[in-house]
Amino acid sequence: MKLEPHFSKRLDLGIKLAKSGAHVAVAQRLRYRVFHEELGAAPDALTLETKRDQDRFDEICDHLLVTRARTETSNPELCIDDDEEVVGTYRMLRQSIAKQNGGFYSQSEFDVEPLLARKSDLSFLELGRSCVLAQYRGTPVIELLWQGIWNYVRHHKVDAMFGCASFDGTDPECHADTLSFLGHHTKLPDEWHARAHDQHYVDMKRKAADAIDCRKAMLSLPPLIKGYLRLGSYIGEGAVIDKTFNTIDVLVVLPISSINPRYFAHFGAPTN
Repeated sequence: MKLEPHFSKRLDLGIKLAKSGAHVAVAQRLRYRVFHEELGAAPDALTLETKRDQDRFDEICDHLLVTRARTETSNPELCIDDDEEVVGTYRMLRQSIAKQNGGFYSQSEFDVEPLLARKSDLSFLELGRSCVLAQYRGTPVIELLWQGIWNYVRHHKVDAMFGCASFDGTDPECHADTLSFLGHHTKLPDEWHARAHDQHYVDMKRKAADAIDCRKAMLSLPPLIKGYLRLGSYIGEGAVIDKTFNTIDVLVVLPISSINPRYFAHFGAPTN
């Protein structure tokens, strides 16, 4: 698949799919810098040796790359094709590919099999490993990532997206308000229901519904989760503590039919 060209008027940014193993390696180095060096994920021996965040899913996923023109201050390890620096990435796994390769990444934490069975006539896409260099975490990069995902969704006729989104740290009580808000107010409709595996399940409802300041909780949500909710996403039942990545994970499910139509004016309608 070739992405339609999309560029931001600010920061000289562009979006593309990784087209080689070398491109994927750069995405992995970016992920290492963000997840391991900045956010405290615990690298295994291979990750520590190579300085690349990697797993078996990288070989079967497509990788979105947000790039900017290389400058004298660019990090050579994050550059591709000699003239572009990668500043953001997202990886995507289509259901047809996952079926041939042992399933989806998030299935180790969340039981999505009943959902996939109920919606066997639909095509799912898993999103994950989203990260952006600290100095570029603003609207232009996020919009380009979403434009790339949306072009990909339309090209492959995807019906629903899902994946893990995270809170920093591993203590649910530090996020009691926001987790409780999600648990009480953003749960999946029955037909889209999915939950954390019993052995990993952490109750999100840390507080009663009437004890939550919903506006404050919404403002305190991680930007990625906040963005998902604005698009029309739901949150699965139960959270999971991921000690390797030093995070608390929740399952986000976004049926294409639930996307707020106002976003189509910007990103394009599903049938385009």
